[in-house]
Amino acid sequence: MTVRVGNAAQAPDFPEAAKKQLANAQMRRNVRHATDVIRAKRNRVAAEMPDWEALRESARQIKAHTLRHLDTYLEQFEKACTAAGGRVHWAKDADEANAIIAAIINSHGEKEVIKIKTMTSDEIRLNPALEAEGITPFETDLADLIVQLGNDQPSHIVVPALHRNKTEIRKLFLEKMKLETLGDQPEDLTEAARRYLREKFLRVKIGIGGANFAIAETGSVCIVESEGNGRMCLTLPQVFISLVGIEKIIPEFSDLEVFLQLLPRSATGERMNPYNSIWTGISPNDGPKEFHVVLLDNGRSEILADEKTRQTLQCIRCAACLNVCPVYRQTGGHAYGSIYSGPIGAIVTPQLQSMQHSQSLPYASSLCGACYEACPVKINIPEVLIELRGKVVAAGDAPASEKIAMKTASFALSSSRRLATAQKFVRIAQWPLVHDGTISKLPGFLGAWSETRNMRSAPAESFRQWWKRRRKEQHS
Repeated sequence: MTVRVGNAAQAPDFPEAAKKQLANAQMRRNVRHATDVIRAKRNRVAAEMPDWEALRESARQIKAHTLRHLDTYLEQFEKACTAAGGRVHWAKDADEANAIIAAIINSHGEKEVIKIKTMTSDEIRLNPALEAEGITPFETDLADLIVQLGNDQPSHIVVPALHRNKTEIRKLFLEKMKLETLGDQPEDLTEAARRYLREKFLRVKIGIGGANFAIAETGSVCIVESEGNGRMCLTLPQVFISLVGIEKIIPEFSDLEVFLQLLPRSATGERMNPYNSIWTGISPNDGPKEFHVVLLDNGRSEILADEKTRQTLQCIRCAACLNVCPVYRQTGGHAYGSIYSGPIGAIVTPQLQSMQHSQSLPYASSLCGACYEACPVKINIPEVLIELRGKVVAAGDAPASEKIAMKTASFALSSSRRLATAQKFVRIAQWPLVHDGTISKLPGFLGAWSETRNMRSAPAESFRQWWKRRRKEQHS
């Protein structure tokens, strides 16, 4: 699986990766159960809000406005953060961000860091970069800890270990934490993780996190989480480094009123996050002595420049689109070949890679529109998917079989006579393939279509033929 985005890494084709994941019955059961639970909770708490649609529209407008004036708000954030005692660094790509973070850690002579869950660090492959420098990162979010101990990859934006069940996690903890005994209840597993991490919270001097929101008005970073590990990483280390994608900026502190209602309900079906931490610079005798913010571009400026796909950057990483997507619910997240999976991953990953790689991802969708209906900031994901598919075709990167099929269809459909001839040919050609009115296996490259679905055979007469015959009978 390829997880790095924004560089020359080539993710596997989605159809190939998906086929492999579809064979994993246990993973599919885990994913379906987890997404069913989250979706039911989300629908219940969203329905409690009489102004839910108004909140969605407000969030969309805030994000759209910010993106139109992002340069202004980024500079405002830097000025306010610096005034509060923070240090702001600008990183154009993954390599530059990794180098900045490693340099900060090395300047303190430390060889270990504790981390809050941050997808942006996974995007730039920060952990391997730190390990190459002799620095050991410890994930402190329970799900990320499970992924790290299992040398695994995240499969969901909010619940990275969603593809694992408690039996698998118990076995992993027994082995990696070198435990002699461990119960099989969730409480037992969380207690084992708590004991494993507590020593690291108290000892490691540098913390790393991301940001759900960065507030331009105050230079603050807002982190929301459910376990308290984020609060520990924010307050106990002597140095804290926040890696922030430039799209995470919001203009004013009051804008949090909108997003802190939408995010928890959309992400985990909670009315509010158990822990909402807002960090502004440094304070004497309280928290870290140094606070660094690394503002990351890594392909975001190119997305920003395209008005048709700019709305991609409105994403607040709630994963509501994953939980309702019929494709994701069958394949899980690993098939997407990126840290960003599901419908949002299908539009984010190709764009962060400048459409050079992951070109099969815009096709990893049925275009049913469920993701658009679920998105709390109203990103029209199907619209962006269609736009990206057009870019793939325009660049000449569409599969040869698809090009032939589309040209053939265009030729036949542009003339009623040619269409009638094609229909007649199909009725004759299908004869050896039809069994009880159904075609279960198509020949050649068309076989990919019939691998997972059956087709009804072409009728004995077309609609035009039926209509013509009916009219003739009525007038005879």
